[in-house]
Amino acid sequence: MDKIYLLIVLAPLIGAIIAGLMGSRIGRAGAHWITSGGVGLSMLLSVYVLFQFINGTTGVYNESLYTWMVSEGIRMEIGFLVDQLTAMMMVVVTFVSFCVHIYTIGYMAHDEENWPNESLAGINSYQRFFSYISLFTFSMLMLVMSNNFLQLFFGWEAVGLVSYLLIGFWSVRETAVFANLKAFLVNRVGDFGFLLGIAAIAMYTNSLDYTEVFKAAPQLADTQISLFGDTAWSLMTVICICLFIGAMGKSAQVPLHVWLPDSMEGPTPISALIHAATMVTAGIFMVARMSPLYELSETALTFVLVIGATTALFTGLIGVVQNDIKRVVAYSTLSQLGYMMVALGVSAYAAGVFHLMTHAFFKALLFLAAGSVIIGMHHDQDIRNMGGVRKYMKITWITALIGSLALIGLPGSSGFFSKDAIIEAVHHSTIAGSGYAYFAVVAGVFITALYSFRMYFLVFHGNGPRDEHAREHLRESPKVVTIPLILLAIPSLFIGMFTVGEMVFGDWFKDVIFVLPEHNTLGQIEFHGTWAFFTHGIFGLPTLLAASGVAVAFVFYMVKPSLATAWKKRFESVGIYQILDKKYGFDEAYQAVFAGGSRGLGKLFWNLGDRRLIDGLIVNGSARSVGLFAGWVRNIQTGYLFHYAIAMILGLLVLLTWFVIA
Repeated sequence: MDKIYLLIVLAPLIGAIIAGLMGSRIGRAGAHWITSGGVGLSMLLSVYVLFQFINGTTGVYNESLYTWMVSEGIRMEIGFLVDQLTAMMMVVVTFVSFCVHIYTIGYMAHDEENWPNESLAGINSYQRFFSYISLFTFSMLMLVMSNNFLQLFFGWEAVGLVSYLLIGFWSVRETAVFANLKAFLVNRVGDFGFLLGIAAIAMYTNSLDYTEVFKAAPQLADTQISLFGDTAWSLMTVICICLFIGAMGKSAQVPLHVWLPDSMEGPTPISALIHAATMVTAGIFMVARMSPLYELSETALTFVLVIGATTALFTGLIGVVQNDIKRVVAYSTLSQLGYMMVALGVSAYAAGVFHLMTHAFFKALLFLAAGSVIIGMHHDQDIRNMGGVRKYMKITWITALIGSLALIGLPGSSGFFSKDAIIEAVHHSTIAGSGYAYFAVVAGVFITALYSFRMYFLVFHGNGPRDEHAREHLRESPKVVTIPLILLAIPSLFIGMFTVGEMVFGDWFKDVIFVLPEHNTLGQIEFHGTWAFFTHGIFGLPTLLAASGVAVAFVFYMVKPSLATAWKKRFESVGIYQILDKKYGFDEAYQAVFAGGSRGLGKLFWNLGDRRLIDGLIVNGSARSVGLFAGWVRNIQTGYLFHYAIAMILGLLVLLTWFVIA
């Protein structure tokens, strides 16, 4: 199996290298065939590995393949840990990535129009884009298949680097350059905490291997350390919170969420890739993988729970006032990531990872459907300019409807099973903060339905696009765009009902995810089969709230649009709309405090250090000193012989006096 695992990882990497370095030679067709073929091969092999686990014909694979170096007993290695959690993640990552690769062939077909004629960056941009997304897939596979913290950190940073390249792919646009720099810097903040957590693990366990660290964890649970003064801190709490700060950056949790909506400046395929199954889910996967550590710190679990609940509720509210079709879906991603974090905070790791899987399918579907609409609307992304698109784009309309219904948790859809499992787990939890979290996730159901179907009704229903030119040229996207939509729509509807029993309430994650008996919230839920779960949930509060959200959206945006205008004015009068429109002021605050503060500090150092000290005192000061000394010495050279004779006599007297005294 080790050769299969190596091929799964290396196939996308080889495709990325060939497309990136030989793009001008192989051309467009060569680039998309090689990279799509490499990712497709990884997907098929990942599916094979998953079925091996389902059939019980293979066991957990945990081997080191290469030792980079050994430093004071700490082995730094490249290795794979492939278990049920990894196998599921491999299939999700490669399947979504493969769909994105196919979709990109159609979406980026006219990419040369996005570059000025004189732009050198536009040369072979099509091939370069395929190289980047294939490299992204390789990086994510290295992350989820790692068996040690060194390789985890490599994959962690690699997806961050490639996302920087992809978000700012259209580098001739100032907004894209600003967005990728913002994403890079915000993630560096989180990664600093992540690195501190890994450093603490290495310091106290003298190992970077998962298995060895997890074995040593119980002995470290009672260890106290001093960080500030004489205050004692739990070592395990410090480690888990530091690791979670990294997850807050990668998985865009409040307050490190600000980069993700701006990443919409990149091409739509990477919006689906980053926001569905890859980069933003890295933090979810990491916390689930580190369950043997987090279970030993209720403080850390509470921290995860509160941050996740805050993200789920408050970022969902922002989505209600967004008018850019991609940003509505982006804020939906933020909210759903909050749901996953809430599940992890109440130790329902299986439910959180299950929602990660279902969300990957329907969120990738929504992003790609949004991209299809954008193609039809000639790259107009304002939903207020759309309407009636269903008449012209039948496949896009139906698949987008499926994605929206899965997102709000239509009974029977994949989102229904995963979201209800999370809400039930939170309801049974007694950990600190669970009451607030339950309110947040339940209220979030109504908000999700409201903004999702606000977008749906404004885009697909009504009389048609306001722009007459757009209406005349609006037509269904080519098959290379619609086929990935159909492929993603199928699991968005059905994957939940076939897997919820085994993944959430069964033994799929047995011996993979560790949960203390007192934290086993999923074990408190009575599961009597998928049908019983369905019938119980269909009459539950979340389903009622989701239906209410759809009903409100229908009345406000289909039956009587004047109501939406009236309520908007009412919220504007009390300042609520402005708060949501400005996204609670996070961007302005960060620009003023951190960006502005950094610039101010740099200006201070430049003024005092560079201009006054270095240039003024050292450089110019030394030059002035030489000039003054030279001017004084110049006065000695008078040209008169008696002046020189007197100087010699005085000098001789000084020397004689020195010798006599000495």
